[in-house]
Amino acid sequence: MIGLLFWAILVGFAGYTIIRVVPTVVEYRAIRSAIDRIAASPPSTVAGVRAAFDRQTEIEQLITSITGKDLTITKENEKVVIAFAYDKEIELVAPVFLVIKYEGRSK
Repeated sequence: MIGLLFWAILVGFAGYTIIRVVPTVVEYRAIRSAIDRIAASPPSTVAGVRAAFDRQTEIEQLITSITGKDLTITKENEKVVIAFAYDKEIELVAPVFLVIKYEGRSK
């Protein structure tokens, strides 16, 4: 009986962790999608890229972790490359936190 209780607690904690992490993964995928759309037809200036990303965050209410100011915009082989990186801190049980480091760049 104690073994069954142990496994129930372990599976319950894993399920709780997954439920807390999935929204951050969905947000990351929304950011990647927005970045790829902007990079496919980039505005002519860095400020234009940042403004386009900010417009995307207004459209997609999922994106709350970063803004246009957090983007790194470079040019490689005559292509605009947009990169981002951020940390997401998820409180599991006080004072235990799970820190996920997300980063990505346009295709």
